[in-house]
Amino acid sequence: MSFSQSFSHLVSDLPFGGDIHPDDRSSQASQVRSHVTGRSNPSTLATSISISGDISSQLHAGYSHPLSRVWQAERQLTKEMLIYPLFITDNPDEETPISSLPNQCRRGLNRLIPFLSPLVQKGLRSVILFGVPLDPSAKDFFGTAADDPAGPVILAIRLLRSHFPQLYIVADVCLCEYTSHGHCGILRDDGSLNNAASVERISDVALAYAVAGAHCVAPSDMNDGRVRAIKLKLIDAGIAHQVLLMSYSAKFSGCLYGPFRDAAGSAPSFGDRKCYQLPPAGRGLARRAIQRDIAEGADIIMVKPAGSYLDIISDAKQLARDMPIAAYQVSGEYAMIHAGAKAGLFDLKAMAFESTEGILRAGAGIVVSYFVPDFLEWLSR
Repeated sequence: MSFSQSFSHLVSDLPFGGDIHPDDRSSQASQVRSHVTGRSNPSTLATSISISGDISSQLHAGYSHPLSRVWQAERQLTKEMLIYPLFITDNPDEETPISSLPNQCRRGLNRLIPFLSPLVQKGLRSVILFGVPLDPSAKDFFGTAADDPAGPVILAIRLLRSHFPQLYIVADVCLCEYTSHGHCGILRDDGSLNNAASVERISDVALAYAVAGAHCVAPSDMNDGRVRAIKLKLIDAGIAHQVLLMSYSAKFSGCLYGPFRDAAGSAPSFGDRKCYQLPPAGRGLARRAIQRDIAEGADIIMVKPAGSYLDIISDAKQLARDMPIAAYQVSGEYAMIHAGAKAGLFDLKAMAFESTEGILRAGAGIVVSYFVPDFLEWLSR
């Protein structure tokens, strides 16, 4: 190897990093040249640090500049990908911070438009609504208030449609916020889930939200067969062509829902939801549930939670190649990131982006996140 070749290899291997001004490169090259020529055998020195193997092993140039780093992403986060969860109460003037969910509130209808207006101006494109009835009389064994025309969700759908015609409205469909027992369906006398009765009730609620003007209904109850039942009722009502069905197909039981249950008042009064939400280790069950919901007419597949289930997001993308994949970065994930940032473990913005980029990398193209107001600001800079 000639001296010039040795010198070229040595310079290319130096850890310059980042953006380098041409004058700086010239100075660094001079230092290298002096270093090499001061050796008795510069060719041997260069050979010892030179590239072995194919030249394609050199990758640093592909991400040495901030813009070229962006170019390496298969998917980049955009405002259109984001759905913001909203907790709507039956107290019109309420605006109560949720202590376990930083920077989030329960809001009544009178507070909704003033809160959302600046977010819409910043580029908010979609919200998902969760009803939170505060009146104890609103909860009963059958979740009757879930599709009450005077209830918070249906009133919020109509209000948002009239004030923000371009805002895409998703309505979460479940009974847990409205049942006296806090479970996601109708129960038998022994406390177990009555799947047939639950599916009938859930599909009625979904239809009511669709008729009220929701662009998308999103059943989160995990009862077997509810996607098909909802789709059939949308078809019978003549609105299946304009109401999208986003199924929480792979929703796992676990520890990350605590802040949400504080916000929505939806914790079970007894037992747990392990008999209908998926076990955390149940990858095969998740794949079967995704395939089932595709066959039953889902338009979008959702995975929940997101960060601990990146493999399931990847599976969903493989199984539903021609369908959008959504992922819900749940309340516990959001709260943990805030807690870590507060403890000084990392920067909040950097971690919010990093966690979301992992979700996109796994295969999701839609992200439900409590960070949406922050992202709207960060993505505008």
